Amino acid sequence: MGARIAVIGSNSFSGASFARYCLTQGLEVLGTSRSVEPADCFLPYRWLPAAQQARFHFVRADLNHDLDGLMTALNNFQPAWVVNFAAQGMVAQSWVQPEHWYQTNVVANVLFHNRLRTDSWLQKYVHVSTPEVYGSTSGVIDESAPFNPSTPYAASRAACDLHLRTFFNQYQFPVTWTRSANVYGPGQQLYRIIPRTILSIKLGQKLQLHGGGHSVRSFIHIDDVAAATLAIARQASAGECYHLSTARFISIRALVEMICRLMNTDFTAVAQITDDRPGKDAAYTLDSAKARQTLNWQDTVALEDGVRATIAWVESHLEEIRRQPIDYIHKP
Repeated sequence: MGARIAVIGSNSFSGASFARYCLTQGLEVLGTSRSVEPADCFLPYRWLPAAQQARFHFVRADLNHDLDGLMTALNNFQPAWVVNFAAQGMVAQSWVQPEHWYQTNVVANVLFHNRLRTDSWLQKYVHVSTPEVYGSTSGVIDESAPFNPSTPYAASRAACDLHLRTFFNQYQFPVTWTRSANVYGPGQQLYRIIPRTILSIKLGQKLQLHGGGHSVRSFIHIDDVAAATLAIARQASAGECYHLSTARFISIRALVEMICRLMNTDFTAVAQITDDRPGKDAAYTLDSAKARQTLNWQDTVALEDGVRATIAWVESHLEEIRRQPIDYIHKP
């Protein structure tokens, strides 16, 4: 039996993709999520051979409502590493019922960490955070940049990061943080910009381009993020934070135009310009030199290649995908 790792939020795109990567590296994986497993097309670890899938164990446990069940599963499994992807993660919707974001991203996590810090089997806890804690960036920033959150979502994530810093200082809680650029790849939720653009083209629907798509992001393939995240769990010193990003920055409009070109579609036939979302940050431009220099990590998937792979995923699962809801459905 290989080394053990727990993935909190294993039904999420990033969590499921990370679980898949860990299985390919020979690890025994415990996945936990508040909901039942979705359709296999959204679970990259279900695309693996049966022998690798056999090392994945799923437990349904809600951070907000079943912390005892989650802790029982973890104590029975006793992973060396715990990686937490679980969060209320939508920006625009966090303005509507912000208390749900603070409940999950702060209160539930504080209760979880306070239980986890006393477990002797834990070697490293990786908290998957977000560059939204910095607000809109000017120039390329490193991990020392000050927090300046501009939405309830971002403020809730920043609050949890600060809470974990106090636990590291007081208890030597073995936490590390990741803050990644925009992840993408096969299996991503349909409301995210890349799969949504692809599906809009396939179904002949209009794509709303908020604010004309002028905000700038880096898009990084989930396989590159997964490789870095496991390296951080295994190698990084507690108390460290790592940016994961490519060096290529692109506007949302240019990204949609690229997808249209790859799918031989006219941009003007797809895009519909709408008002921008409240508090939307103009740019996230992260310096990932620290991860590259200290972990010997590199991003390997070119954006065009990753988009082509995502197009192929949509096309190969189109009948199943088109039966799924395309919009975000909020669960408190």
